[in-house]
Amino acid sequence: FVFQQIQGTIFPAPNFNPIMDAQLLGGALQGISCEKDVLIDILTQRCNSQRLMIAEAYRDMYGRDLITDLKDNLSHHFKEVMVGLMYPPASYDAHELWHALKGVDTEENCLIDILASRSNMEIFQMKEAYLMQYNNDLQQDIDCKTSGHFRDTLMNLAQGTRMEGYADPSTAAQDAMILWEACQQKTGEHKTMLQMILCNKSYQQLWMVFQEFQNISGQDIVDAINECYDGYFQELLVAIVLCIRDKPSYFAYRLHSAIHDFGFHNKTVIRILIARSEIDLMNVRQRYKERYGKSLFHDIKHFASGHYESALLAICAGDAEDY
Repeated sequence: FVFQQIQGTIFPAPNFNPIMDAQLLGGALQGISCEKDVLIDILTQRCNSQRLMIAEAYRDMYGRDLITDLKDNLSHHFKEVMVGLMYPPASYDAHELWHALKGVDTEENCLIDILASRSNMEIFQMKEAYLMQYNNDLQQDIDCKTSGHFRDTLMNLAQGTRMEGYADPSTAAQDAMILWEACQQKTGEHKTMLQMILCNKSYQQLWMVFQEFQNISGQDIVDAINECYDGYFQELLVAIVLCIRDKPSYFAYRLHSAIHDFGFHNKTVIRILIARSEIDLMNVRQRYKERYGKSLFHDIKHFASGHYESALLAICAGDAEDY
């Protein structure tokens, strides 16, 4: 396991002046035709906590809510990007989960993306935000809208009770045996044990378990899961494994499949770029380029257009060689 500097693409702006930004935004939104470039220049070049200060200054200045004004003046995917940038991270996760659970069709991939990749703290904060914003309990909503072992696994992840930092080499082989048997037997009981291990053991422990699994079975754990299980249960288990191994690689894979297998699945692209922008989007970009040969920048440019494209590219940021 190589330790690498994890970094996002959006940082706090130096010489930040929320009152000036609020004034510029007000002017851009007041005009006969909304000045979208100004919105992009300001909102994608400030970090989330700065955007929240701008929203506060905006309310003081105009007596109106910035999110509401953005919603009223913008449309389509561009609106989703600009509004998405205005939510604190936990509220944004809650917002995405709420829409994934409340639509006519449950968006399983959104549930997988978020719950498989967040830390205990992030899960705790998103549940609080969910309750505050929607007056609903996230776990109850998951319980109602999903089923089977997929539901059990999501419910387990939503508890946010994964051990942190702890590893016990002496039990790694034992855990690996249980996983291997679960892939052979496939009974309900085995599926439960499989998800219990993957949802509750620490990342450090599971790195060792996956190594032992390879030793015992001669097979990579992801290949074994893909062979033995199917449907959303299988997709969720694989997502958990990939996130444990390397989150930036997982998100690079999710972006690539959203762009190429689903004809640019806008919601997924927007969600990942915004949610990872201050965490590890720089690393996601690196993995994307290494793995797929084309840069994320190139693929977004190819598929998106107009202000929507400009906003995504601004969040994605780019080195000269990516252009």
